[in-house]
Amino acid sequence: MSFQHIPILPLSAARDEATKSRFLADLRDALLNVGFLYLSETGLPDGLVADVVRECRDFFETLPVEEKEAIEMKNEKSFLGWSRVDNETTAHNPDHREQLDLSTPQPIPSPTAPLYHNLLAPNQWPSHTHLPGFRPVFEDYMRRMASISTFFTSLIAEAIGLPATSFDRFFDADQQHKLKIVKYPEVAIPPLGPAATAEEKRGEDIARQGVGPHKDSMLTSYLLQASPQAGLQAQNARGEWVDCPPIDGTLVVAIGQGMEALTDGVCASTTHRVLSPREGEGPRYSVPFFQGVSYDAQFEAMDVPEAVLRLRDEARKGRKDDVEFTFVKGRWGHLGEATLMNRIKSHPDVGERWYPEQLAQIRAQQAREAQAKSKAA
Repeated sequence: MSFQHIPILPLSAARDEATKSRFLADLRDALLNVGFLYLSETGLPDGLVADVVRECRDFFETLPVEEKEAIEMKNEKSFLGWSRVDNETTAHNPDHREQLDLSTPQPIPSPTAPLYHNLLAPNQWPSHTHLPGFRPVFEDYMRRMASISTFFTSLIAEAIGLPATSFDRFFDADQQHKLKIVKYPEVAIPPLGPAATAEEKRGEDIARQGVGPHKDSMLTSYLLQASPQAGLQAQNARGEWVDCPPIDGTLVVAIGQGMEALTDGVCASTTHRVLSPREGEGPRYSVPFFQGVSYDAQFEAMDVPEAVLRLRDEARKGRKDDVEFTFVKGRWGHLGEATLMNRIKSHPDVGERWYPEQLAQIRAQQAREAQAKSKAA
């Protein structure tokens, strides 16, 4: 896991029997030793990608604030909608980003459904009058990304010695997938000098936090870096941050904690973060797509071949990891419970309005953890 660069894998190679075995070998290496990769030659139409980038920027730069407020996330129980800058929290600090959360189409859940089914709901779309192309572009993009993510997950199964259909039982017939469009505004933080202390560097990292150190929660996620600024970084086993700069024609794939749990730790979920651009660099835009899993699923590890488990043990030696693992066995009955509590923790304004009891539980747990840490210190 002490990688120094992020591998690039062409998805087209997996569609050709002559090159598929090599692709699977490279993929297994990336899963075991990095948990992050660039996916090139995805098959996404160039015109659609250009439309996604344009509509993303137009949302943030042309839509009046009152139109954004009309679709604000806290208006609904689903955690779908617009969020203001500094409204989300990661690693106990605010994320300096503005964003809109969307999902593949879902009906309103029935009144008798489990509480976590509130995550399944229709989108809050921006005004058609102001952004007439926005909805059709992103619905098309989500449909295509749903297909790519399903195919890629089958390749992950094959790469670690499982049948291609191994993950199918964790998906709903009308599986919900999530997508964000994100803007990271500039921050007025001057660069530190070469003699900066570790504490000064940590202070700069917090001041530039676009999104703090975290792991994605589901199976796989696919990031379209929609502007040229660097900022995305993945953490290796030594705790070093490795840059993942934008590369035209690629998606950055991150393995989620759900995938790590299901594969008994073979597929590594890697800590990553985004640093906001400095003043003068221009805002950074990105469009991450998160492959969904049934919220009713229970996470039990699959029967990964013993030879692959031995490779896992070798790859994990000396791994540094201080991000909380979401899917601790026995803590939650279903994936949806863990996901809902994570969303409440990240968006306390939604929690205060719709989930006050659960938010109180989270804050009590955080207080206990802070007290324990203080005593240990």
